[in-house]
Amino acid sequence: MGIKNLALVIKDHAPDVRSDGQQLMNETGETTSHLMGMFYRTLRIVENGIKPLYVFDGAPPKLKSGELAKRFQRKSEAQESHEEAKETGTAEDVEKFSRRTVKVTREHNAEAQKLLKLMGVPYIIAPTEAEAQCAVLARAGKVYAAASEDMDTLTFNSPVLLRHLTFSEQRKEPIQEIHLDRVLEGLEMDLEQFIDLCILLGCDYVDPVKGIGPKVALNLIREHKTLERVVAEIQKSSKFTLPEDWPYQDARALFLEPDVRKAEDPECDFKWDSPDVEGLVKFLVEDKGFSEDRVRSGAARLQKNLKSSQQSRLEGFFQVKPKTDEEKASLKRKNEEKVEERKKKQKAEAKAKKDAKAKPKLSS
Repeated sequence: MGIKNLALVIKDHAPDVRSDGQQLMNETGETTSHLMGMFYRTLRIVENGIKPLYVFDGAPPKLKSGELAKRFQRKSEAQESHEEAKETGTAEDVEKFSRRTVKVTREHNAEAQKLLKLMGVPYIIAPTEAEAQCAVLARAGKVYAAASEDMDTLTFNSPVLLRHLTFSEQRKEPIQEIHLDRVLEGLEMDLEQFIDLCILLGCDYVDPVKGIGPKVALNLIREHKTLERVVAEIQKSSKFTLPEDWPYQDARALFLEPDVRKAEDPECDFKWDSPDVEGLVKFLVEDKGFSEDRVRSGAARLQKNLKSSQQSRLEGFFQVKPKTDEEKASLKRKNEEKVEERKKKQKAEAKAKKDAKAKPKLSS
């Protein structure tokens, strides 16, 4: 999940972010979409001059068990909705709920790692959170950025976060490049305050505080500076109620000092090798039913592009076009309109609540 509403907060207060269905199965009923997606999207990344390193999750921290239980429940509910949509819903509903029921198994991970090894693309397995390990490698300069859809990659102190990097071309989603230093500057915070904000917004480790949304969370941290002071303020008032067990200090420690391999660890020394073409054919074609022509063609493209020892800049992956003054003014106007619309909505909701409280109660 990452951090609830963090993308919205960054967009409103630090907007300098650079932008540019059903699972597939083979004839025997095995799921192959994870292999097909990794194979072809990795090819696309490499062909644009980017040398990827994949990081896999290890065991989740104990504090994350609650969030994992919630995810399991959501998947169970999505499965029921998926079955219902197949009977009564539209094709769009079926595809939406099908995506939500995807469950990554140990077998999927093992197969993905086998595929990467055959492709000559390095990977490492993190002790716990992959995002935390990515942040360590990015801070050490071993990689340019951490690429993830989870916003908590920034909370783990990754200097640069890329989002939508592995989206398929059909989705037409622009790649986002988020720099942590610019985020902190825009929010007028240091890293520890930012981490406290992320915990208050809602993260994987602790339950959110009911009634505290992004605007309130931001104002509370800006005013009181630390979660300790925010908690003391909440406890003095009756406006918000903290969850009964809210180990925010443990969550903060997990962000500040996560269980990771240090950048100088031998397992963090990685290299790109030539693909094992015959091994790929054996695995993808003979075992998984892929097209041999496509696999051999992909392996040839991979071999050609991995020969280069020079890592290209991100601009090679997506075309960065400078915005005209008119486009900048239009974008600014749209952002201002959205902020104004949000303020009006909040004002109207507050008025409605006030009016509801002011109505005389009928006595029986």
